[in-house]
Amino acid sequence: MRALQSLYALLVWITISLAGLAVGASVFAPAHAQEKPRVVVLTIADTIGPASADYFKRGLDKAVAQNADLVILALDTPGGLDTSMRAMIHDILGAPIPVATFVSPSGARAASAGTFILYASHIAAMTPASNIGAASPVSIGIGGASGNGDDNGDDDDDEEAEDKAPKRQRDVMSSKIENDASAYLRSLAQLRDRDVEFAREAVEEAASIPASEALERGVIEWVAQDIPDLLDQLSGSTVLLDKNHEVTLALEGAVVETITPDWRTQLLALLANPQLAIVLMMIGVYGLFFELTSPGFALPGVAGLICLVLGLYAFHMLPINWAGAGLLLLGIILMIAEAFVPSFGALGIGGIIAFMLGGIFLTDTEFPAYQMSWPFMAGLGIVSLLMLLITAHLATRSLRAPLASGLSTLIGLTGRVTDEKEGTFYAEIQGEHWRVVSDQTLTIGDKVTVTDAQGLTLTVKHASR
Repeated sequence: MRALQSLYALLVWITISLAGLAVGASVFAPAHAQEKPRVVVLTIADTIGPASADYFKRGLDKAVAQNADLVILALDTPGGLDTSMRAMIHDILGAPIPVATFVSPSGARAASAGTFILYASHIAAMTPASNIGAASPVSIGIGGASGNGDDNGDDDDDEEAEDKAPKRQRDVMSSKIENDASAYLRSLAQLRDRDVEFAREAVEEAASIPASEALERGVIEWVAQDIPDLLDQLSGSTVLLDKNHEVTLALEGAVVETITPDWRTQLLALLANPQLAIVLMMIGVYGLFFELTSPGFALPGVAGLICLVLGLYAFHMLPINWAGAGLLLLGIILMIAEAFVPSFGALGIGGIIAFMLGGIFLTDTEFPAYQMSWPFMAGLGIVSLLMLLITAHLATRSLRAPLASGLSTLIGLTGRVTDEKEGTFYAEIQGEHWRVVSDQTLTIGDKVTVTDAQGLTLTVKHASR
């Protein structure tokens, strides 16, 4: 009994000792080094498009998942698509961590869509030799103002008044686009407490200013030489995420991770090219057409289907005018129909015209990087015309060619008599054994020529006679 009591007391003493050691270690032992702050750097040095928006969203999501303290967007862009720009701004406004847009490296610019993105960011910074502005929608240049508005009161110039009417209609559309962009940028300026007047000038007057003036006017908060310099300046500053949430940045010794565009972003950037999209569509349609007209070749059908899907996905990413897409599809259908319907070229020529017009009207944007050119569409039209001519030539040649199957193809061929059974002779002709008859005397080994074919019996004569 005493032995059990002694063992129990020993166990209790060991348990209390271990607990005391644990408490003492937690109180007196030096604290573990805190985890270093993390900064994620994203780089966009191209036109703002679907690939840029996808890259930014995935990079921002990764930074949030890693509990990063700051995301820096190193930006150098001439502008881009409105839809992609607004998608990026939507991600910035909803980000749970600060986003700093840094116009870098030296000589970079945040033009057009880049201005909107910088205004939307929690932190705006630039390198000394960079510039910002020129945020006017590109389509504003179409049908601009028609002068200073002077009116001499002449009523006899009705023709000139009629000419000005369509121009005024274009001015109304341009004003709507301009006012929408101006209001959007000014709302972002008010949200981030930045210069509202320059926001108006950047859109309505296409104004652009360097980094020093942007800092002086309150368009940006920081001017830094590079990212390490920017982090030094930002450390200890307070950032307002929303009305009720402020974040103080502690960036000393921060771990900087740069996320570069991966293969997916590069593929999206390649596909988000309307010219490549049209080429993929053409390859896809003609590949399927070849497979349907000449079944048995798996490669053209498989390659055509892959190209067709990639082309449709590219159309999905781009701002497409579906009237142009409809003309494009109609042109392809008419060009294919020319190979089957004897229209004497009417369907083919009409298809080429519809195809070229569809390509010109395909993209619903005035941004130059996403526009189709007449020379490019003319080149595709010429290629399509050549394919039509080649198809027509092959079809004509196949119609004029002699038959390549049937008993009639045996007439004129030569063979040799190989066997005789019960008065019936057999001859080998092109590796096949046929029953043969003749008005001449036949013997085994005679060389014969086919003169007629009835059923499974061939009429022959001596080849030497």
